[in-house]
Amino acid sequence: MNANKMEKDPRDISPLMAPRSVALVGATDHLTSFGGRVYQQMMGFGFKGNIYPVNPRLKEIRGVPCYPNIKDLPETPDHVGIVVSAERVFDVLAECATKGVRFATVFSGGFAESGTAEGRERQQRLIDFGKANNIRFMGPNCNGIVNYIDRFTMTSTAAVKGQYAQAGDIGVVSHSGGLGQINVMWRAMEHGLGISYEASCGNEADIDTLDFARFMLHSESTNVVLLAVEAIKNGEKFRRLAEEAAELEKPLVILKIGATAEGSRAAASHTGSIAGDNDIVNAVCKQYGLIRVNECPELYETAVFLRQRKWPRARGLAAIAPTGGNIVNVADAGATFNLQWKAFTPETQEALAKLMPGYGKVGNPTDLTSAATGDQDFYRKALTTIAADPGVDVIIPIVPSPTKANLLQTVDIMNQCGKQTAMLWVGGCTDDLNYRARDLIRDGVVVYRDATSCARGIRAGYDFGQFVALKKSGALMPVRPAGIDLGRAQSRLQALGAKITEREAKSVLACYGLPVTQEALARNATEAVAHAQQIGGKVVLKIDSPDIAHKTEAGGVRVGVEGAAAISEAFDAIMASARAYAPNAALNGVLVQEMAKPGVELMLGVIRDPVFGPIVVVGLGGIFVEVLKDVAYRAAPVTPMQADEMLDELRGKKLLEGVRGMLPRDRNAVVDAIVRLSWFAKDFADEIAELDINPLMVYENGAGARVLDALLVRGGA
Repeated sequence: MNANKMEKDPRDISPLMAPRSVALVGATDHLTSFGGRVYQQMMGFGFKGNIYPVNPRLKEIRGVPCYPNIKDLPETPDHVGIVVSAERVFDVLAECATKGVRFATVFSGGFAESGTAEGRERQQRLIDFGKANNIRFMGPNCNGIVNYIDRFTMTSTAAVKGQYAQAGDIGVVSHSGGLGQINVMWRAMEHGLGISYEASCGNEADIDTLDFARFMLHSESTNVVLLAVEAIKNGEKFRRLAEEAAELEKPLVILKIGATAEGSRAAASHTGSIAGDNDIVNAVCKQYGLIRVNECPELYETAVFLRQRKWPRARGLAAIAPTGGNIVNVADAGATFNLQWKAFTPETQEALAKLMPGYGKVGNPTDLTSAATGDQDFYRKALTTIAADPGVDVIIPIVPSPTKANLLQTVDIMNQCGKQTAMLWVGGCTDDLNYRARDLIRDGVVVYRDATSCARGIRAGYDFGQFVALKKSGALMPVRPAGIDLGRAQSRLQALGAKITEREAKSVLACYGLPVTQEALARNATEAVAHAQQIGGKVVLKIDSPDIAHKTEAGGVRVGVEGAAAISEAFDAIMASARAYAPNAALNGVLVQEMAKPGVELMLGVIRDPVFGPIVVVGLGGIFVEVLKDVAYRAAPVTPMQADEMLDELRGKKLLEGVRGMLPRDRNAVVDAIVRLSWFAKDFADEIAELDINPLMVYENGAGARVLDALLVRGGA
C-alpha cells in the first residue's frame, strides 16, 4: 500500500480503503444480483489479500469456500461489505462487533434516502450502533470504492470491467455511484488520466466525502482530488480539508450539484433575503483555495494541468500557431479567464524578427503562418525565443493536424523550453488515426482539445499556486484588529431584549470600532429638540421600536429636519404613523441622529449559514440591494486582503474608484469595516442570526465611512 499511514488518527480510514483482508456478506454467483456483481469485481481486480464470501445458503462460490456468517471466518477482516436487506444489516453489524471488525461498507438501501420517518430512524440506529461498537462505516445506500493502487475494489460498477486500467494520480469522490464512477472516473480514464482511488459514499451517515478526500490527499499516489458532491454537511471540516490540501500542495476540484434544503431561509434583513446557497459555496471555495467547476468534464479536464503540481508564478500567457483563426480563439479564451497576453519585450521582438523577416512587430499570441508547417527547426526556435521572455509564464503551442513524429518533436520542444506548457491539439494525427490526445495525457503531457478548457486549467493552476504562496506567507491568517472591546460588546448584547433596535445594534457595533452616527433617543418632543441642538445642524428622526424593523414602511423616518418647531412636529408625526402602522408595537421614542453628508452607499451584512457558520456580505447599498444583488460573500473572519477581494468582485466597484467627476472613495475604511464586522460575526456566531448595515456611507479618500442604519436579528428570532 502506498497511502501514508495516519496512525493513531481516528480519521484514518486506511483499513477500509486498502485492507489486508475483506469479507462480503451477501456474495452470490449470480451476476443478476448486486452481491454477485460486487463479488465478481472483487475477485477479478487483482487483489492480493484474502477475500471471504459470506452467504449461509452457499457452500462455495466458483471454487472459493463460502462462510455462513462473520463469526465463522478464519480471521477478522479489515473491511466487511454488507449486501442484505435493511433490517438484516443490524444482525450482520452485531456479528462484526463480536468479531472485532472495525470497518464496513453498507450497500443496502432503505435508510434516510427513502425520505420516510422509518428510513431516517433506521439510519440513526445505524449511526448509534457504529459509535457504540467502534465500527466506522461507508454508506448506507452507496456503491463502494475502487483502489487502483492496491488492486482492491468493492463495488458493482461496470466502469472497472474488461481490461483493467493502470493506477494513476487522480482521486475521485462522489455521493453518487453512477455520476462518480461513470461521469467522472470512467470518462477521466477515457480522457487519458489514471485513477488512484474512487469512492461513492451514498448517504455518508458516518464516513463522508471529506474523509475520503482526506485519505486520497495523504496518499503519495494522488496529486489531485476531484469531488462531485450534492451537499457539504460540515463547513469547519471542509475548511480543515482545504487547509491540508494547501499544505500538501494538492488541489481539490469540486463540482457542487443540486440545491440544499439548508440554503433556503426566511430572512428578516436585506442580507438574509439576497443570500443564496450556491453563491456562498462559490465564495467559500475561493476563500479556502478550492477550485470549483460547473460540469463533470471540467473536473478531469482541469486535472490535466493541475496534476503536474507546478504553479504558474503569474498569469502571463503566450501562444504560437501556424493558423490565425486558432490564435484569435485562444486569445479570447485567455481573456475570458483573466489571463494576460503581455506584449513581448524588445529583445524578444528583435529575436523573432530575425526568424520572421518582413513581419514587423510580432504579436502575442503569435501567428507563425504556414511557414511553420512541417518546419520543426523554425518552430523550435520560435518557441524557445518566446519562452525566454520574462513576461511569459505558460506557453500554449497550438497544433492543428501533425504527423506523429512532428507531434512528438513538439512535446520534446515543450519539455526543453524551460517554461510550463499546455499543448492545444485541435486536429488529428495525419499518419496514425488511432493516436489521440489521451495517449499523450497518459504519458504525462498537458494536452487540451479546445481553448476554453485549456485556459480554465491554466487559470486553476495559477489560482491554486497563488493561494498556496499566500497561505505559506501568513497573509491569509485573520488577525483581530486593534480597538475591539469584546467584553463590553458581550455585556451590552446580554442586556438587550429578544428584539434589538437600530440604536441598540449600533451601540454593540461601536464596541468593535465600527464608525456609527452620533445620535440620542428622545422620549418626547422636548428631548428631541434638545438632542438636535446638541448634535447641531439638520438631523434625521427615526422611530425607535423593537417591533418595527423597516422604519420607512411605517412612516417612521424624517430626513433633514431643522429648527425646534419642525423637530417637535416631526416627532409627533413619526409617533402617530408608527402607532397606525403597528398598533401593538412597543415604541421607545424617536432616535435623533446626525444628518450624514452624501456619499457612496454600500451594504454590509452577516448571515448565519447552517453549514459554513457566519458569512459576511458586502454589496451596493440603499434601496436597490435586493434588486441588483451585486454582492460578495466570505466566511468570517476575513483578512484585509480578502475584504479587498470582496470589493473587487462587485460589478459596481467603479463607484468606489470615482466616476463622473466624483472623487475616489475611502476604500481602506470600507475594508476595515468589513474586517471588524467579520470578527463581530465570528465572536457572536451562536447569538446572531442576521445583521444588516444599510447604508454604510462611504466618503472621499481619508474621510472614512459611517454606519447610518443597522438591523440586528438574534439567533432563533
